[in-house]
Amino acid sequence: MITVIDYKAGNLTSVLKALHHLGAEPVVTDGNLSFVESATRIVLPGVGHFAATNRLDATGLIAAVRAAIARGVPFLGICVGMQWLYAGSSEAPQQPGLAQFSESCTRFSESHEKVPHVGWNSLEVRKGSRLLAGVEPGEFVYFTHSYKAPVTADTAAITHYIEPFASAVERANVMGVQFHPEKSGPTGLKILANFLSWEG
Repeated sequence: MITVIDYKAGNLTSVLKALHHLGAEPVVTDGNLSFVESATRIVLPGVGHFAATNRLDATGLIAAVRAAIARGVPFLGICVGMQWLYAGSSEAPQQPGLAQFSESCTRFSESHEKVPHVGWNSLEVRKGSRLLAGVEPGEFVYFTHSYKAPVTADTAAITHYIEPFASAVERANVMGVQFHPEKSGPTGLKILANFLSWEG
């Protein structure tokens, strides 16, 4: 069962449409823990402010997500859903993330470039990424965000805007993308298909 978590701040309709296009039959939960406990895949879409993730605390979904990840269930965070995988974000310092990755997300530095970063930009894919298998260096995906994750050993792809940032992250069954694969044409669908076919 592919479970999509709705915390009332996600780009839910477009994500579901993309998953259906790929032949998946996802279920949506905004608090039903059994949908997470029975999941074979979990997707957390996200847009907007990092503070909105406090709904995941309030519904008790965090413990269920942690248990699912520990069981080896593949997890994909999208946009703010990826940022939630980190310890937190300077956008909402009082709101902790899932802390699968120990670093924190920060706002883009002051620059002559506009913030938020909106539009198409390219990926520098690191070798060995299973999520990004078949994605060629320089393929474009669609972004809209003001906060970004740092480049670390867990970074699966790097994008440059004002400064280099992690546009995808991957460690075992925990994966995230800062861009919106559901809005990124054939490249985004390829990435979602890789996630749907991921085996531990």
